[in-house]
Amino acid sequence: MSDKKILVTGGAGYIGSHVVRQLGQRQESVITLDNLSTGFEAAVTAGEFVEGDTGDAALLDRLFTEHDIDTVMHFAAHTIVPESVSNPLKYYKNNTSSSRTLLEAAQNHGVKHIVFSSTAAVYGVLEGSSASEDSPTRPINPYGTSKLMTEMMLKDLAFAGGPSYVALRYFNVAGCEPTGTIGQSTPKATLLVKVACEAAVGNRPHVSIFGTDYPTPDGTGLRDYIHVDDLATAHLDALRYLRNGGESTVLNCGYGHGYSVREVLKMVERVNGQPLTIHEEDRRAGDPPELIAEADRIREVLGWEPKLDDLETIVRTALEWERKLAARDPAAYWAA
Repeated sequence: MSDKKILVTGGAGYIGSHVVRQLGQRQESVITLDNLSTGFEAAVTAGEFVEGDTGDAALLDRLFTEHDIDTVMHFAAHTIVPESVSNPLKYYKNNTSSSRTLLEAAQNHGVKHIVFSSTAAVYGVLEGSSASEDSPTRPINPYGTSKLMTEMMLKDLAFAGGPSYVALRYFNVAGCEPTGTIGQSTPKATLLVKVACEAAVGNRPHVSIFGTDYPTPDGTGLRDYIHVDDLATAHLDALRYLRNGGESTVLNCGYGHGYSVREVLKMVERVNGQPLTIHEEDRRAGDPPELIAEADRIREVLGWEPKLDDLETIVRTALEWERKLAARDPAAYWAA
């Protein structure tokens, strides 16, 4: 723990809120900045909440001036791949330009460390079956490109004497906090496990498989699914690493093995005890056929030890949260 404060951008969102929760459990002093475009203030369970935009230079200057912030954890971003293809400038404005504004403010105010929420989408279509941190970065959608550009800014800024950083390239994040205190309530979500669980509880009429003719064992896309709580722990491990003088680095954040869309849907059916209504549709623009992490380096560098590497656990925790939302449980939160 440090006496300094941590600014968490996008900390009211799905992943950011899980990180804020763990930071609070470790008695860290946290300030969450979120514009609530997709997040929920009720999801912020520790520290101070400020409603605002990461691209607001005046607001950032005030926050850095008023608070002794030495670390930024940067989650604020648009994340929907098909939308990035149809509206690329939205993604370059929010994910790239706003990140530049944040980095400038952090540099001006002497921030020491940045933990950045990046993505496996920076790899694009793999030459083999998995991606290592040394694999070529050739994103095939503006979402991946917008994130890669921020990675490049972080690298160049660190080389010029700016903050040290860890960029975590997420694979497919799923599941919810195991005790049910917070979860994923993102409106119009596109992540498969969330969508399938919504269909399982009757909040969607069906779930779609986008592409059944990929060059994979069952024709559907293969992805490395990582439980959100394990991912959150990786951020705290990255924070400890940087505080201990660790060099700036980029790390994959996945389990190192994958499941197909059909396998995930079968697990949702099994855990829920009922069949899903499934529609098969054409491929979506910007979706690679396979995206699996080579994930040894994060374990070696950060000492990360995932605890929830189990598809049934991922689905069960997601489904339990979805049932809370469907029942309008007052302990949950949802879009009005």
